[in-house]
Amino acid sequence: MRLRLNHHPALGALLTICMLLITSGVFASSVSERGERFERVVDENGQRYTLIGSGVFRYMVWNAYAGAYYQLEGETQPQPMGNQPRRLELAYFHAIKASDFAEATEETLRNTLTLYEFTQIEEPLERLNQRYSDVVPGDRYLLSWDGTQLRLALNGEVLFAEDNAELASAMFSIWLGERPLGEDFRDALLGRG
Repeated sequence: MRLRLNHHPALGALLTICMLLITSGVFASSVSERGERFERVVDENGQRYTLIGSGVFRYMVWNAYAGAYYQLEGETQPQPMGNQPRRLELAYFHAIKASDFAEATEETLRNTLTLYEFTQIEEPLERLNQRYSDVVPGDRYLLSWDGTQLRLALNGEVLFAEDNAELASAMFSIWLGERPLGEDFRDALLGRG
C-alpha cells in the first residue's frame, strides 16, 4: 500500500517535524554569529571545552568581531576570572594592525586594574603585546588558559605561551571582567543574554 501525503495531513506534518529535527541536529553542533561559526564543543591540547555563550562586539556603529567563550567540559557556571581552563575565540570583521591590538590591550588593562595588579603583569604583558599580528576579515584570535599556561594564537598558530595565571585573568577580564569593553558582549559570552 502506498501512502500519499496529501491524503494523510498528520503523516505529512510528522515527516516535516522529523526533517526539522534532523536538520537542526546537523547545525546544533555549532552556533553562528553574523556568519561566523563556533563549535559547541572543542578539543584542545587534550582537554574538552564546551560553549558557554557567543555574541558580536559592536564598536560605535560597527560590528567589530564575533566571539565565543568556552570552559572546561562539566564547568557549566561561568567562571571567567577563576583558574579553571577556559578559552575565548574572536573572529574579526575588519582589518586591525598589531600595534592597535597592543595599544588597546595595555590601555584597557591600565584603566581596569589597580596599579599594583598592573605592575605584576607589566613585563609579561609587554612580551604578549610584541607577539600580536595584523588581522584581516575572517582571521581568528584565540586566548586560552589550560590551567597552567596562557596562549594567544592567530588562526591556529601559537604566537605567545607563558605560565602566568595573573596575566591570564587580566587578559580575560578585558572582555569578561567587572569592567569589560562591552557589557552586552560580556553578558552574551557568559550566556546571560
